Amino acid sequence: MTTPADRAPSGPRISEAVHRRRWAILGVLMLSLLIVVLDNSILNVAVKTISTPAPVGLGATQSQLEWAINAYTLVFAGLLFTAGLVGDRLGRKKVLVGGLLVFGVGSAFAAESGSADQLIAFRALMALGAAFVMPATLAVLMNVFEREEQPKAIGIWAGGVGLAIAIGPITGGVLLDHFWWGSVFLVNVPIVIIALALMFWLVPDSRDPRPGRLDPVGVVLSVVGLVLLVYGIIKGGELADFTDAKVLATIAAGLVVLAAFVIFEKRSDHPSLDVTYFKNKVFSAAMAAIALVFFALMGVTFFSVFYTQSVRGYSPLQSGLLLLPLAVAQMIFAPRARLVVQRFGNKATTAGGLVLIAVTLGAFATFEADTPIWILEIVFFLMGFGMAHIMTPTSVVIMQALPREKAGSASALSNTFRQVGGALGIAVLGSVLSTAYRNGIEGKLGALPPGLRDTAGESIEATLGVAAKLGAQGKGLVTPANDAFLHAMHTTALCGAVVALIGAVVVALFLPGKAPAGQQDDREQELVVAAE
Repeated sequence: MTTPADRAPSGPRISEAVHRRRWAILGVLMLSLLIVVLDNSILNVAVKTISTPAPVGLGATQSQLEWAINAYTLVFAGLLFTAGLVGDRLGRKKVLVGGLLVFGVGSAFAAESGSADQLIAFRALMALGAAFVMPATLAVLMNVFEREEQPKAIGIWAGGVGLAIAIGPITGGVLLDHFWWGSVFLVNVPIVIIALALMFWLVPDSRDPRPGRLDPVGVVLSVVGLVLLVYGIIKGGELADFTDAKVLATIAAGLVVLAAFVIFEKRSDHPSLDVTYFKNKVFSAAMAAIALVFFALMGVTFFSVFYTQSVRGYSPLQSGLLLLPLAVAQMIFAPRARLVVQRFGNKATTAGGLVLIAVTLGAFATFEADTPIWILEIVFFLMGFGMAHIMTPTSVVIMQALPREKAGSASALSNTFRQVGGALGIAVLGSVLSTAYRNGIEGKLGALPPGLRDTAGESIEATLGVAAKLGAQGKGLVTPANDAFLHAMHTTALCGAVVALIGAVVVALFLPGKAPAGQQDDREQELVVAAE
């Protein structure tokens, strides 16, 4: 473990040439980040099209859609620890280049998927590349900016996430209006080529002079544990029965494996996850805030697409444009959130953002099929505003809690908790949505043959698909399907709001308040020492 003495600067850390082009380097890092986030935001708009039967889509079920998202998330989250260590050991630029190449190849294969199962497999390949891209971007950022500029740079970096969220749905909508569904993945390829060219030209390489050893056992335990846990949760939602023996056994096995992972990491002399970092309550609270907010938001993003497209009848492009206020708010306010932190402190800023997220999620519980669309736009804008004031302060706390040479590990931890939180949000809230919808629609499907009845009960898209095949006879299913989905959405939104409020309580209890101006530097140093 690095000691405070080891962290003392021993002269200029950044060469003058690198210092001069640091903002251009940040632009390249944001472009690399863009494609990783862009992929998920594009997919959110495309899920309805992919769920449509061939030749328009792949006829994916709701559980397959969840796995198309979670296969990416689980592989991504499971490999982030190791990816951060590999970057620290081999060099962050090399890892960035390799990760982008794998991501580009996976995107090309995903675009040509012939089935939902193939799409899931190629999404996992894309995640393999993305896992090496995401932590390296923040690690390089921490190595080309001095400490006083890091909060501003991280704020701009976080704003890049908002830019990707803005571009993704609109780009996806345009592509789906003019091309086949696979174009939402193929679009990544030219962006990868541009990013690689700029990276070779501008980005310097850096590494940890004393990198940790790799931890293959820890990686396997974490991935297996997460897959079992998420699979059990999704299966419970698919069956609308969380008391099923197989569901309970799978969830329990996942928890046992994850517990074994924590024990193994605690005893290992080269852990991929250094659990001693979490002895620091401030560090742990920041991690919890990131995980909980993404738990709530990823689940909401998943069902909001079906609300706007299936219930409200908007096209993919129109749905993408409806998400624009969320993205614009995050893009505008994320770089400025540090000014709010300087005035009110980390605790008030982050807790306020989480409370606002809870309020906006609660607003979804009031939406009906005829709710004025401008209300939805205001809610999305406020959601983006709240998100901006959570991500920037928590990212600064986490990245500055570890020394510069461990930037890859800090970035990996931050992104892992975000991805795991998002994966569990999609699994848990998606299962709540699925269970509530099935319970609401079952009583309306009695006139259908048993085979069609099971298919129609899977999701609103499945019900509407069966109704379309039945022609005039199926028209009577449309209104019950909309009503059942709205009830399921209300239930799911309230669950997400509760999770966000729990995050606000954690932050209020453990994040530091505003320090007097003269004590700000001392508090930052205390945070670094406490994280050991």
